[in-house]
Amino acid sequence: MVPEITPGPEMPARQAIGPRSVSRRLEANFNLPNLITLARLLSVPVAIWLILDERYGAAFWVFAGAGISDALDGYIAKRFDRRTPLGALLDPIADKALLTGVYLTLGLAGQLPAWLVVLVVLRDSLIVLGFVAIRLSPARDDLGPLFISKVNTLVQIALIGLVLARLGLGIEPGWETWLLIVLAALTTVLSGVAYLVRCTRILVGSGPTP
Repeated sequence: MVPEITPGPEMPARQAIGPRSVSRRLEANFNLPNLITLARLLSVPVAIWLILDERYGAAFWVFAGAGISDALDGYIAKRFDRRTPLGALLDPIADKALLTGVYLTLGLAGQLPAWLVVLVVLRDSLIVLGFVAIRLSPARDDLGPLFISKVNTLVQIALIGLVLARLGLGIEPGWETWLLIVLAALTTVLSGVAYLVRCTRILVGSGPTP
């Protein structure tokens, strides 16, 4: 008769249940809100391709769907307590990728001023560099969203929606487009400066004390 083998010191119980623990973590991370966020991230190349192909009506609906998904995944995560570290990482990446990608594409298509596209990309690049610098420093503060940044995001979304609707749905251009362009430029500069000041204060405060 073969003797029963039981986990000994060389085979701790934590290792024995390791795969099950990993499986549970994967199930927790790939929940409904995170899958919605992932779908929004995957919609970025679709929106870019549609704009480059001058299918602006379809691009508008893809962009609108992505915006709705942004509100939906946040609501589900908070309402049903499905917030995860993966979701906290994916959500801002998906948002930045969508806005930056669409702005760059509309700029290349000549539908947005080049100087505005440069401002948007420069501001987002500064935020990413600041985030990385803080993560690599001894600082414990988080470079969370500012109020002016939320306003800037709303204005940027409204501008893209209006431009795509004008091009794809036959809406006549008016003064609203230039108003949103001015507001987008203004809030982009203000939020960029605000983030730069905040990041500098965090990094200076995390330096070695005499």
